[in-house]
Amino acid sequence: MATRKFGKRGLDVAAVAGLGMAVGVLATAAAQRHTLESLRVRLERLEQQAHAQRHANLASQQRQHWELLSKAIDDPGLAEVLDIFEVPASPAKRRQYLYANALYTNLLFYYRIGNLTKDEFFKRVRGTFQNPIVREYWYATAQQRASIADTEEAELGLMVDDLLRQLEEADTDEWWVVGEPPAE
Repeated sequence: MATRKFGKRGLDVAAVAGLGMAVGVLATAAAQRHTLESLRVRLERLEQQAHAQRHANLASQQRQHWELLSKAIDDPGLAEVLDIFEVPASPAKRRQYLYANALYTNLLFYYRIGNLTKDEFFKRVRGTFQNPIVREYWYATAQQRASIADTEEAELGLMVDDLLRQLEEADTDEWWVVGEPPAE
C-alpha cells in the first residue's frame, strides 16, 4: 500500500511541477509581449517626433529662404549677391528671377512636407511654368541644378526639365494635358 501511495504522490508532484513550469512560461511570454508592445509604441512615438521635427526644420528653413529673397527683391544691392544666373540680368529681371525662385521653392517645400503628392507637384509646376519669366529663370539656373545631382531636388528638377521639353515640343495650346504625371 505504501508503494502505491508513493507512486501516485510522485505523479501528482510531477504534474504540479509541470503545470507550474507551464504557468511560468506563459507568464514570461506575456511579460515579454507586454515589453515588446511597449517598445513598439515608444518607437512609433519617436518616429512621429522625428517626422514633426523634420517638418519644423523645413518650415524654418523655408521662412529663412523667403526672408533672404524678400530682402534681395527689395534691395537691388543685395540682389546682386544672388546674381548667379547664367545670363546677365538687369535689376528688374533679377527681381523677377528671385521671385520665380521663391515660387518654385514654395512648391518644392509643399511637396517635401507632404502637402503635395508628386502628381500634384507636377501639375502645379506645369501651370507655374506657363509664365515665360519663370521659364527664363529655370534656364538661367540650369548649372546650379546640375550641381545637386543624386538628390530628391535634382530628381524633381529633371522632371521639370523633361516637362518643359515636352511643352516646347507640343503642338497644342492645351498645356494642361502635356506631359505624363509621374508615378508615385
